[in-house]
Amino acid sequence: MTILKNINKFRILLLIAAIGLGLAFYPPESKAEEKDKVIMNIIYQVLRANHFSPQELDDNFSDKAYDLFLENLDYSKRFLIEEDRQLLEQYRMLIDDQIRRSDLTFFNEAYAIYQERYHAVKTFYKDILAQPFDLEKDESLETDDEKKDYAANMADLQDRWRKYLKYRVLLRMDEMIMDHEKDSSTTGTEMNLLEMEQKARAKELETHEDWFKALDDLERIDWISAYMNAITALYDPHTQYFPPEKKEDFEINMTGQLQGIGAQLQQKGDYVTISKVIVGSPCWKQGDLEVGDKILKVEQEDGETVDLVGMSVRKAVKHIRGPKETVVKLTVRKLDGTKAEIPITRDIVELESTFAKSTVLGEGDDKVGYIRLPKFYVNFYGDQNHDCAQDVAAELEKLKAEGVKSVVLDLRNNGGGSLQGVIDIVGLFIDEGPVVQVKASGLKPKVLSDEKKGVVYDGPLVVMVNKFSASASEIFAAAIQDYKRGIIIGGNSTFGKGTVQNVVDMDRAVSLAYSDLKPLGALKLTIQKYYRINGGTPQLKGVQPDIVAPDNYMYIPYGEKEQEYALPYDEIEAADFEVWQNGVSAYMDIVSRSEARMDTNSKFAMIEDYARWIKKEQEQTTVPLQLAAFRAYQEEYRTEAKKYKGMRKSRSDLAIRSNRLDIAEIESSEENKEKRDNWHKSLRNDLYLSEAYLVALDLSSNY
Repeated sequence: MTILKNINKFRILLLIAAIGLGLAFYPPESKAEEKDKVIMNIIYQVLRANHFSPQELDDNFSDKAYDLFLENLDYSKRFLIEEDRQLLEQYRMLIDDQIRRSDLTFFNEAYAIYQERYHAVKTFYKDILAQPFDLEKDESLETDDEKKDYAANMADLQDRWRKYLKYRVLLRMDEMIMDHEKDSSTTGTEMNLLEMEQKARAKELETHEDWFKALDDLERIDWISAYMNAITALYDPHTQYFPPEKKEDFEINMTGQLQGIGAQLQQKGDYVTISKVIVGSPCWKQGDLEVGDKILKVEQEDGETVDLVGMSVRKAVKHIRGPKETVVKLTVRKLDGTKAEIPITRDIVELESTFAKSTVLGEGDDKVGYIRLPKFYVNFYGDQNHDCAQDVAAELEKLKAEGVKSVVLDLRNNGGGSLQGVIDIVGLFIDEGPVVQVKASGLKPKVLSDEKKGVVYDGPLVVMVNKFSASASEIFAAAIQDYKRGIIIGGNSTFGKGTVQNVVDMDRAVSLAYSDLKPLGALKLTIQKYYRINGGTPQLKGVQPDIVAPDNYMYIPYGEKEQEYALPYDEIEAADFEVWQNGVSAYMDIVSRSEARMDTNSKFAMIEDYARWIKKEQEQTTVPLQLAAFRAYQEEYRTEAKKYKGMRKSRSDLAIRSNRLDIAEIESSEENKEKRDNWHKSLRNDLYLSEAYLVALDLSSNY
């Protein structure tokens, strides 16, 4: 995703004024209902005034919103029945009118019905799992939710659950039978299928109890979010409402940072337990909190104390996280049974997996620098924290110090992030100039440029992408491709997201009269489309790499173009820019050599075969529920899957070592060394990286 941090201040002021007036006439009601109406009103006003492509609220809009909300409410059709759908049908053409009035009648009715059915299912799923399944009954299960109708009645719904739970039990039994057959100690002993079935049901009961407990933890605001997002999705796939908790998660995702103590938590029965202490975090520095500690109570600075026993991790996190420089006291039970009170001063916690990192591939005259950038993260917390462009610049300097001949920048699975961040990173590779064009509705395109003279790295560059490279990743790849600054290698296209989003903090969009309703959450909305400097846009089409490598998704529809309400593709005039000169004349030959290598590589051929098989498997959605037939079905799948085992593994002899400037930090802890070793092992086995490495060497010999 590509995000702008702030919307135009003048427009925000107008928006706040409009919303404040719009809410002034609400009649007295409960705080929860009032809050929901405020949220709906803000969303309506913001979308109407600021979305790139405002929608006409009419019966057609209402019709689509109705269907989307029912999907959001019960996509798998495991709770609602046909009678419920018919009852709710009366609202199909009324939602547009209700949105204008901030009327939640449809939501309230649907939510009440859902809750009734949900609690009914909770009463009978345990009864189903209490009785043995008929493993010889010839029946089947449709696994594609889109192909299902709503259950005709409650008896039909219960039978649907019976089949689904039987399927889950059969999966477990299949694994047990395979383990029995592989275990040499059981050779010659007869399998007790009834005992296996009983164990499988018991395990499935435990799994579903945890699942229902997680659903029980959902609050009304979570379901309001599902309704709001049925409305926002009609504008485009990337316009979305975040309730307060999800707003915080979104910010963590964008920054790779959070304010808290730096411990990972997991649920173990009634206890929230420490599963990991992040190196360098506040609790790591404090030193008393350990893996396995059970958190009994949390006490805040003001003395407020909350008992966490029986509380879910989701809710416990709300009490443990908090602003930096505040103190939280945890009462924990240690593994030896003793209790301890541990005060921890909260601070910024960095999630290392978010940030850019580099290493050196090859040795001698064949050294190539490799940089992994998981996302275009943005710095919300001040100069002392991470910024993606500054981090990539630092990694480039490390690689230059190592004397690498080329650089490979890996943007695979990078879903985007900061627009300014990607502009700054392109600027590390070009000597000022346009990077991307953006266009708001009804306005002329605006060229966004790298305005800093000079480059950090002017050598050969290879950029790796795949189907999951989106938004800011596509801006980067497109700019590098248009400038002919480097060679792009990846699947047949990137994701195809050519839109820019802004995040509106809804707490700032209400008057003081509604301050007691906060927090309200945030609205991410599309305010612009972006275009390549050549005038095209990645929207729907993505970026087509210079070197196309077979991948798992080459025959499966995937990406922005598959989204139901995606904005259309269009083009504008190209910006004025000068292409790079070094090495460009050799590009065609380098691309041909790479394609020839892949054409004769049996593993790439196997990946293409695998992609065809995946497409075929996706079309087979009916599963037999008779034990022998189910096991035959599973065995056929496993046999075919075995053909492709290890197909992505590559040259394990590729030398990989850390930058000299990183070694001291890596060697400072066993955990850091283990992370480094595991990362290097995965790189040695990466078939696509192996080819990118060879392309980088070819490119360096022509520079």
